[in-house]
Amino acid sequence: MNSLRILPLLFLTFLCTCVSAQKATPAQVRAQAYQQRLFLQEKSPAAGIEFTNIGPTVMSGRVSDIAVDPADPTHFYVGYASGGLWETKDNGTTFTPLFDDLPVMTIGALDVNWTTKAIYVGTGEVNSSRSSYAGNGVYRSTDGGRSWTHMGLDETHHIGRVIVDQRDQSTVWVAALGHLYGPNPERGVYKTTNGGQTWTKTLFINDSTGVVDIVRDPRRPNELFAASWERERKAWDFKESGKGSGVWHSTDGGTNWNRISTAKSGFPTGEGGGRIGLAISYEDNQRYLFASLDNYFRKSAAELAKDGDEDNLTKNKLRGMSKADFLELRPYQVQGFLRANGFPRDLSVDSLIARVTRDEVTTGQLVEYLEDANSLLFDTPVKGFELYKTTTNGEKWERTHNDYIPSLYNTYGYYFGDIAVHPENPTLIYAMGVPIIKSTDGGKTWTGANGDNVHADHHYLWINPERPDHIINGNDGGVNISYDGGKNWRKCNAPPLGQFYGIAVDNHPDGYRVYGGLQDNGTWVGPHNYRAGRGWEQSGHYPYKSLFGGDGMQVEVDPRDNNTVYVGYQYGNYYRVDQAADTSTFLTPKHELGQRPYRWNWQSPILISPHNPDVFYLGSNVLHRSVNRGDDFKTISKDLTAGGRKGDVAFGTLTTISESPKQPNLLYVGSDDGRIHRSKNGGAEWDRIDDGLPQNLWISRVAAGKHDANVVYATLNGYRNDHFGSHVYKSTDMGDTWVKIGNYLPNEAVNVILEDPTNPRLLFVGTDHGLYVSMDGGNKFVGMNNGLPAVAVHDLVIQEKEKDLIVGTHGRSLYLANIEILQTAAVEQPGLTLMGPSRLRYSGRYGSRDFNFEIREPETKFQVFLPGGSAGAKLMIKSNDGTTLFTQNIELNGGVTTIPYDMSFEGRFAGMLENKANEGRDPAKRPVSIKAAENGKFYLRPGKYKAVISVEGTEATAEFQVR
Repeated sequence: MNSLRILPLLFLTFLCTCVSAQKATPAQVRAQAYQQRLFLQEKSPAAGIEFTNIGPTVMSGRVSDIAVDPADPTHFYVGYASGGLWETKDNGTTFTPLFDDLPVMTIGALDVNWTTKAIYVGTGEVNSSRSSYAGNGVYRSTDGGRSWTHMGLDETHHIGRVIVDQRDQSTVWVAALGHLYGPNPERGVYKTTNGGQTWTKTLFINDSTGVVDIVRDPRRPNELFAASWERERKAWDFKESGKGSGVWHSTDGGTNWNRISTAKSGFPTGEGGGRIGLAISYEDNQRYLFASLDNYFRKSAAELAKDGDEDNLTKNKLRGMSKADFLELRPYQVQGFLRANGFPRDLSVDSLIARVTRDEVTTGQLVEYLEDANSLLFDTPVKGFELYKTTTNGEKWERTHNDYIPSLYNTYGYYFGDIAVHPENPTLIYAMGVPIIKSTDGGKTWTGANGDNVHADHHYLWINPERPDHIINGNDGGVNISYDGGKNWRKCNAPPLGQFYGIAVDNHPDGYRVYGGLQDNGTWVGPHNYRAGRGWEQSGHYPYKSLFGGDGMQVEVDPRDNNTVYVGYQYGNYYRVDQAADTSTFLTPKHELGQRPYRWNWQSPILISPHNPDVFYLGSNVLHRSVNRGDDFKTISKDLTAGGRKGDVAFGTLTTISESPKQPNLLYVGSDDGRIHRSKNGGAEWDRIDDGLPQNLWISRVAAGKHDANVVYATLNGYRNDHFGSHVYKSTDMGDTWVKIGNYLPNEAVNVILEDPTNPRLLFVGTDHGLYVSMDGGNKFVGMNNGLPAVAVHDLVIQEKEKDLIVGTHGRSLYLANIEILQTAAVEQPGLTLMGPSRLRYSGRYGSRDFNFEIREPETKFQVFLPGGSAGAKLMIKSNDGTTLFTQNIELNGGVTTIPYDMSFEGRFAGMLENKANEGRDPAKRPVSIKAAENGKFYLRPGKYKAVISVEGTEATAEFQVR
């Protein structure tokens, strides 16, 4: 296999994103897209714009896999679902990223040959969530992660396990799950004996069934066990189980396989067979094979009856209940049902019974009233987690526990599936789900292992074989370590790995704050000038604060008070939060009893009107508007989707809302099924305006122009169609017609477009692999990656006063870059431009040693925009009277160059500056003395200065002040 390299630029010139929206994107096109990304970054005039990560860190992000050094458990690697690969050598105190600039950042599995230090990484996580990005095969490093070689298996997309032979680093097994949003044959078990130069597919079931787990017997290394899983996700439906799911056994090193999970052997088979996790343990010479199962078969009526109080009326009991049986219920049973399930308070027992009697309401409608997408996550009566074991190589399986284990998986066991068993003690077992559960009797009984400080939703756990109470856990909140078997946990969340969905900023007078909703980590707010570090542990005050729980979603801030915030969690559950009072008010409108429920997207869109902050919009399958900050809502549209589709995922929902800042009541909405609608009169009438666009793609963003009421932008995302083309469009007639822009963007699914508020030529686009900018209104985009890894960008916002671009990533938290120079340079004929620092402050401690005996060095930056190619230049710092105090020869790149400056000047001017500083001094005050600092440098004192950049006779200036 070839190491990563850039394709010839001539080839890239002809690369375009014209793949049909209905076709899966092949691996070759994705590989070309990566080369195009590198080309757009290398030739970018915005390459000098530096990004700074502003956290947060404490909540981290979803972990896929961990590989622990058996000789030194303080050394381990962590693979994150969308944040890349990291290494720690100090037990999680610090981490180093190893995978930032590769074609993908999504990690599925990893393993290390600890003798040779060879690392193998399988890309593409297998948890099959809404943001489980597709990988592109296997990578190998032989130098500790400093460089990587792509070893093929590009079309596998999602890899559940990698096993490297500890005696021979060239022998590797891979569990390939395959595409998430479509069938493909590149799935099953793959094996190589030459380090990935060639691969042999040794187990294949069908093109909808892949392999999610493999274990190898440490005592009998020719014996392996594999878990197959049949699953296929659509935007509207998830087939979580099927006949292809099962357990397989090989006795010849993974060359041949036999299925050992059959109905006859006692292992559940058929359409209800879900995800399976495997583990091996020994007791003396007896081998135990354990298999966890997400059993998607439904519970029987008798089993459901055991789940609750016989006298209580529940939704499941009501389902299918006849009118006559309902009318026989006791009043307190009906009353308890109404109050427990949040029915309107004005619906009394007597009025409900009367309406049922008159056939105005049926028992089915009572059930339907409660069945939104969020409730179905928890209420669908599947059997869920079960643990089976065999000591006869699958001839006979037995379930280890008598009763069902509620709430470990709920209905989304596909998201978990990992178990951990001590290799020499089959009685010690951990099962991962929403909580961690632990058994010390071989799975018969279970207790929680969820001490304080450990997150929920668990995906990996390692047991130290030499010290069984020492465990390392990976979950949706990062990495945790326990030394007492899960009673107490320590977080290892130094890196910023938050998975943001939506972000916002305010205009707080003490410095603006950033807000964001994160996957499974709620909504947070923090200062824009935060830099990741551990200093806050000394004070006990982490700069970011949690505002709300659940899966954090979109955020809107009332611009009048910088205090009122609209936040929410999955499927349209939104609240208005008063930060000062620490109170929240539930806002989401509810359908009337007897009506079809509203359909809410996982990330339902919200918007504060740019014209009146009392007006608040919220989208389900219709658009809701409140004129009193969400206290009351009015539905102002018909169904603005194609009407929904049969399936177990909410679909036919709105995904994006925009109101023109130039024209009140000019509204746009987009949906997950490809519809875009416009209203010119505040929702009284609606027009469908997606003709001419690719159909049936997720509308990830519709954005009204900030400078021209006729302009509107749209981005379409084919991720859920197994299609990764870039679709960015612009209309100059309010959506009547559309023109594709960004024609040379790489084939990467697009999540967001943002028009700059000061310059309509400046556009930003965020994709599943990074950030791009156009300085000519969208004709040509270039990369922005200076300090920003190739991570999914889900949202963008500009803080207008400070001219800062905030980037919300789904895997590496938040990034900030000042874009003032781009706002100035994005003109038809840009000239030489120089931008100075906005504020500088003098300190008498500059140049001296700090508490850590390091020299305090101030640092500020100048930014230069140079049209055309590279050139030599001279930077000069001048006093207010024009004296040149400092000169530096520099090399400018075409576009933006950032020049660091340490506020020093040439010492021969110290006397002159000292005299000027003392002119007109009050004799009663101490005279100013300008001396060299401890490091021998002289630093600028308070005053006004001018920076000059000179390039081949052309000059640009910028004034700045030191206070």
